[in-house]
Amino acid sequence: MNRLVEIVHRFANRRLLIIGDAIADQFLYGNISRVSREAPVFILKHELTQTVPGGAANCAMNLAALGARVSLIAAVGNDESGRELRAKLETAGVDVNGVIVSEKIQTTTKVRILAGQSHSNKQQVIRIDYEGTAAGDALPRDSILKALKSALTSTEAVVISDYNYGVVDDDAIALIRESSPKPVLVDSRFDLWKFPGFTAATPNEDEVEHLVGHSIKTTVELELDARTLKDKLAYRALLVTRGAHGMMLLEDDVAPLHIPAVGAQQSVDVTGAGDTVIATFALAIASDASFADAAQLANYAGGLVVMKRGTASVTAAELEHSILNSENA
Repeated sequence: MNRLVEIVHRFANRRLLIIGDAIADQFLYGNISRVSREAPVFILKHELTQTVPGGAANCAMNLAALGARVSLIAAVGNDESGRELRAKLETAGVDVNGVIVSEKIQTTTKVRILAGQSHSNKQQVIRIDYEGTAAGDALPRDSILKALKSALTSTEAVVISDYNYGVVDDDAIALIRESSPKPVLVDSRFDLWKFPGFTAATPNEDEVEHLVGHSIKTTVELELDARTLKDKLAYRALLVTRGAHGMMLLEDDVAPLHIPAVGAQQSVDVTGAGDTVIATFALAIASDASFADAAQLANYAGGLVVMKRGTASVTAAELEHSILNSENA
């Protein structure tokens, strides 16, 4: 445990670059006042609306909270969500010079409506997605590539956070490859096959099933299929997140490492937990940790963030406290 704490102490001022799809996560809270006469639905009395950085922007927020110096390359619209997103990032200390503002696109915004009685915990009842521009001519490609090329010269590791909204295209991938031998960590929700030959990735178990094209029923099957996936993508490591079952790390010529989940078995909210995991994993690797130690730290961070409501982040102090007070210590 002392070794893990020493790695956390090395987090401060490490320089990391995030490129990907910035999302505005909006949470609308309402109290149930009565049942509508127009339809069998509740009427909510609006209580509070919060907008926080999600997607690649959430990854950047987590890195900043852990003490890193973070630059974000992304694109947002010149709209209320985009302006609020940039303001939150800037306040957290994230370098937003690479967050390109464009009149031609809409900031992707995911609105989660949470309802409950006045003095009860609010539960998510529906999500409404305002989807930004997917891959296409509307994105400011030249500005994105120019910002990426500049930022790559001074970073110690790169995180690709791909939600399939088009920021990370073939030209961006080629530029990142030229930055080798920097570690490059990948989180792609829909198309990990686009990113072969980088350092590592952090898919969840469902994403592994999608990538291999069939259902995985046992731990042995997961080990075999994830190993095949890692080898085909030519990664040095693959960290598979498994919810309440913890994580599984695969490395070259090493037996699979199964890491049990820490903390409460029943999570409060898993929104954005994958962003916390890859942020911690990448920062630990940039701080000269082994893949195994980086995975352990990512597991602790994931256990902390799922106990927070909404899109949240974890601080270095919280991470150190969790390590020192864990039953696994």
